[in-house]
Amino acid sequence: MGEVFVHESAYVDEGCEIGAGTRIWHFSHVMPGARIGKKCSLGQNVNVGSRAVIGDNVKIQNNVSVYDDVIIEDGVFCGPSMVFTNVINPRAFIERKTEYKPTVVRRGVTIGANATVVCGNAIGEYAMVGAGAVVTRDIPAHALVVGMPAKRVGWVCRCGVTLPEAQGETTCGACGDRYRVNDNACEPLA
Repeated sequence: MGEVFVHESAYVDEGCEIGAGTRIWHFSHVMPGARIGKKCSLGQNVNVGSRAVIGDNVKIQNNVSVYDDVIIEDGVFCGPSMVFTNVINPRAFIERKTEYKPTVVRRGVTIGANATVVCGNAIGEYAMVGAGAVVTRDIPAHALVVGMPAKRVGWVCRCGVTLPEAQGETTCGACGDRYRVNDNACEPLA
């Protein structure tokens, strides 16, 4: 799977970088300067801004805009119609392009359908953002967050299964990976 597939209805502007094996589907638009890694899938009606960076093996479902200054690392899943922002206080009559706040989505994150990620925040590795959640602050690695604003309700394994509620060492019931957990962090054990 070496070549890039671009559906005939999609627009891919000159000056962007797209890795081998990436597929860009119906009515999507990749702007000049955008960087997209290898083996990604951009669903229908996905927009990628000029200063957006998307890693390898990323799946972006239908109706998602990856605006300027959004960085998505490898292996991230963006659910249908989830939303990134890039300005904290937008007004139609005031241009704030010099005030964009960067958003970083770390490796392995899942963002559920219709979730919103307010700019200026980072989502830690392998965290899971529930459908419809609104991220208004940094999310720690492996956190399971839901609600508006998003609050941590548990921890998730790298494989995506919720970890048992326990302090100290815990083991994923699905894959056997081990973690050290406390109220503020979940760290994999070697």
